[in-house]
Parts: sequence; structure tokens; C-alpha cells
Amino acid sequence: MNRTKHDMRSEATRRQLVTAARALFGARGYADVATEEIVRAAGVTRGALYHQFRDKADLFAAVAEEVEAEIAGRIATGAADAAAEPLEALRVGAQLFLDACAEPEVERIILVDAPSVMGWEAWRDLAARYGLGLVQFALQAAMDAGAIIRQPVEPLALILVGALDECALYIARAEEPATAREQCAAIFERILGALTVQA
Repeated sequence: MNRTKHDMRSEATRRQLVTAARALFGARGYADVATEEIVRAAGVTRGALYHQFRDKADLFAAVAEEVEAEIAGRIATGAADAAAEPLEALRVGAQLFLDACAEPEVERIILVDAPSVMGWEAWRDLAARYGLGLVQFALQAAMDAGAIIRQPVEPLALILVGALDECALYIARAEEPATAREQCAAIFERILGALTVQA
């Protein structure tokens, strides 16, 4: 399919808006950023924003999706390096997820603002769309390798993703994030240990 100049301009405008909004939302939060600021930072008109997105919340959803996709990409790359040892791929993936969630921009956009701006269900769906497949793949590989006890993959993946999401939220709200992170990492390690096939 050939893209027209109009399509390319529209795509460039969308990209400018998402990039500008991401920087602003990540720095100050959704509530403290006006659409006028976003269009000014993007170098586009207000009409261009509403041509691309229904409203500010729709633009935020596009930003959140981009951030989730990047996190998933980083986890997939990092876990692939550990793929020879399936259980290690799960550990690495969990650590990379918690590392990403500790970054101020990710914490603000994904953990603080997304649940309220997008609504709990939409936020959970977004997280599942990007993270669930990675966890299912790693679990299936670990089961196939005999590293963890064979069991239904999908519910187990949902439980692990839920646990990681709650860890990330707990760390983000903790008075001492480093301590909270250590505690969560240790608990997640014990969860994985309970799944391991004992020799």
C-alpha cells in the first residue's frame, strides 16, 4: 500500500504530539499539563491535536501505549539474552520490568496517572497486552525445559503479571523505594522457587 504525502504528514503530526505530550506528562503529570502546552511544544495547531486524538485523555492513552511497548521491547531483548536458561529469563524479565517502573517518567505515566486517566480496566488491558504474552512464552519455555512444574500457562501468567504490577505500584508509593524493591524482588524469587521442579 502506497502512503500519500498527506498520510506521512498526518503520521508526523501524530508523532510530534505523542513525543511532546510524553515529555510533559512524564515530567509533571497528566493533570498539570494543558493541551495548549502540548500543541505549543509539538509545534502544531490545536486543530491538529483534535484531528489526531479525541481529547487529551486519548492522547495520553497513545503515550501510555508507547511507553508499555518500549518496556516490553526492553524485557524481550533482555530475556532473550537469558533464554538458554528459561527460569533465568523469567527472573531477568521481572527485574527489567521493576527497573523500568522505577524510572520517573514510567512511574508517573504508567503507575500514577494511567489507572485514573484510562480507567482501571483499560490500564490493566494495556499492561496485559504487552506483558502477558512475554510471561506466557517464558513460562511455556520453562515448562518445556522441565525447569518448572507443568500447569495451565495462562492463569499462571496472569497471576505473575498481577504480582509484578502490584510490586511496581507498591514500590512507586513506598517511602523507601529501594527497600521496597528489595523486598518485592525477594518475594518474587520465592514465588518462582515454589514453581521450580525439585531435583
